[in-house]
Amino acid sequence: MIAYIIRRLLLIIPTLIGIMLVNFIIIQVAPGGPVEQAIAQLTGVGSNITERVSRSGTGDTLEPAASRQGNQVYRGAQGLDPEFIKELEKRFGFDQPLHVRFLRMMRNYLVFDFGESFFRDRSVVDLVLDKLPVSISLGVWTTLLVYLISIPLGIAKAVRDGSRFDVASSFAIVIGTAIPSFLFAVFLLVLFAGGSYLDWFPLRGLTSENWSELSLRGKVLDYLWHITLPVVAMVIGGFATLTMLTKNTFLDQLQQQYVLTAKAKGLTARRVLYGHVFRNAMLLVIAGFPAAFVGILFTGSVLIEVIFSLDGLGLLGFEAAFNRDYPLMFGSLYFFSLLGLLMNLVGDLMYTVVDPRIDFERREA
Repeated sequence: MIAYIIRRLLLIIPTLIGIMLVNFIIIQVAPGGPVEQAIAQLTGVGSNITERVSRSGTGDTLEPAASRQGNQVYRGAQGLDPEFIKELEKRFGFDQPLHVRFLRMMRNYLVFDFGESFFRDRSVVDLVLDKLPVSISLGVWTTLLVYLISIPLGIAKAVRDGSRFDVASSFAIVIGTAIPSFLFAVFLLVLFAGGSYLDWFPLRGLTSENWSELSLRGKVLDYLWHITLPVVAMVIGGFATLTMLTKNTFLDQLQQQYVLTAKAKGLTARRVLYGHVFRNAMLLVIAGFPAAFVGILFTGSVLIEVIFSLDGLGLLGFEAAFNRDYPLMFGSLYFFSLLGLLMNLVGDLMYTVVDPRIDFERREA
């Protein structure tokens, strides 16, 4: 098993480099980059970037000019001094060739040096750590509730396959599958957060403004009060797939020969179900927990965070992509890709925990 783990860890290196390279190339050829964003703000609405660039001492003489990065023309650069454009390119690192920028980025990322955000004046690590608690809260509670609901419900549906309970619960599952979680979120806001009917839950945020003044019990209750609607919206949209997976795996195991043999020996249905079927059927369900958690944590909460005004990683990544904040985009991509690859390895190792008969080294041999 140790040799298998080492091989998988070594395989992470080229996989991670491939992920970063593909995304790096796609981002570079996409229209609009950090320089274009800065120019658009300088020549349009303006923002903090204007002050940051002006402090560099570079003039902003209005002469007919345009800047070109590779095959891409900065259309907003018309009327700006070429020297000013070159200063912008140098400030954002675009004065170097593509391969040099990529190799320099990967060299820094190997030691977890993700640099600073282009437009937030803070390091990428600080920004991620600042937003991480919100996303972890959503991810942990959603994953926990999804598994606590889906596994018992899937087992009950498998045992009562074809019954009224199975049909009625399948109807609820179809609704959960057909309607995305963000629509449930809007519905919950309208119904329970003072939209048009009840005003039972807060409209936004993870805590109240006076949270620091509350007692320990008050802080816990306030936190649960705020997170209820976002988590319910994500659970409703996420439990359907796991429920059907649990049901189908249990149905498949209930039809195996060893189940008939156990029943022939006089074992009760409960003993057969939880003493023999459970371990084999739960192999796929439990082993998929790490990947499911990562998926919910980093990809499933973007719109939920926007709707409920929760300042987490999903919203941070969306704003980074929208603003072409390359250090924040690629730094987050590197960290989350690495975490996802490690969680895939953990998922494989959980197969051996659930069923010790599985030996990956013997299968590879």
